[in-house]
Amino acid sequence: MSEITVRKLVKTFGDHRAIAGADFSVSEGEFVALVGESGCGKTTTLRCIAGLESPTAGNIEIGDRTIFDSDRRVEVPPEAREIGMVFQSYALWPHMTVLETVMYPLRRHRLARSAAIERALDTLDALGLKQYAKRSSSSLSGGQQQRVALARALVSQPQVMLYDEPLSNLDPSLRRNVRDEILRMHQENGTTSLYVTHDLEEAMFLADRVIVMQHGMLEQSGPPSEIFSRPTSEFVARFVGFENLLEGRLVETDATTLSVRVERMDQTFRVPRTDAGASMAVGDDVLFGFRADNAQVFVQGEEPPLGHLVVPARIERTTFFGSRNEFWLTAGAASIRVAESEREYRTRSEVRAAGMEARIALDPELCVVIPRATSEGARA
Repeated sequence: MSEITVRKLVKTFGDHRAIAGADFSVSEGEFVALVGESGCGKTTTLRCIAGLESPTAGNIEIGDRTIFDSDRRVEVPPEAREIGMVFQSYALWPHMTVLETVMYPLRRHRLARSAAIERALDTLDALGLKQYAKRSSSSLSGGQQQRVALARALVSQPQVMLYDEPLSNLDPSLRRNVRDEILRMHQENGTTSLYVTHDLEEAMFLADRVIVMQHGMLEQSGPPSEIFSRPTSEFVARFVGFENLLEGRLVETDATTLSVRVERMDQTFRVPRTDAGASMAVGDDVLFGFRADNAQVFVQGEEPPLGHLVVPARIERTTFFGSRNEFWLTAGAASIRVAESEREYRTRSEVRAAGMEARIALDPELCVVIPRATSEGARA
């Protein structure tokens, strides 16, 4: 059994509370990404599980084994937790060869040298590093060094793998390569994995489930598609890229839809109900939101798609970024940002320029309504 269970975890540094009562679990064989802005407590949470930080309070279990319990004063040392960890800094020893580095955990476990060499070479081969076995770790490229660190963590076949922003020091192409290797090895080994990152795209690619943290608390947990499309708080919405969030009031609800009045735009919008709507009632202050690239700008002579929400607007500024155009518009008293893809701007026939009257079209399926008040954290 390798399920990770964290209950009421608290970690303070002086007067600062880095973790404020986190509750979550990672099922056996599951890959969970812990995301959030710098300083939200995600790395501290990981280090508490690894035993590199001593929690102030709470309980941590791996399978049916308690590795930390503040009430019972249980704290298993890091080396006895049977956990593999890959750090942001590679933490390789320059005086060791690649083979010696990867063998090190096996020798610590007193595995016979011949067996340790065989397993280390097999692990290096799986990561495309066998040809570098006799070279110094410090002579390799950044991407190769990170794969050595990954091999060292995996070679002892731990029940649990922890990753602390392992790709942040790599250039974009190497990030993709090592990211692919991490996912492949996870799928092959079936290890329970907890991965810390501030990179949302990285989390979406790797994880079965994403947990979003803020100020040491858990904001939302769910499959990547749910976190991306259906945020339940303002913080999560902004974190996953809802650039347009407008204050409104819930004026009507039924079993399938919500109606929101946005006074600054002098508009009422009806959108599909989501899980975030379960806690809201008519009269509540809410936020109506949509992504810049889920809106379209139409000028005179063009007709928005049927079924879309249409808002009169004025183009204030346009900016060309090569792969996209971005428009800043005013709709009533609201400022709106819209992004147009390269395919869109190459195929449209009408010019869009600052000063032109326009209409913004929104697909209601891609809009969200969330409580305006910040949530107090969610159980994962």
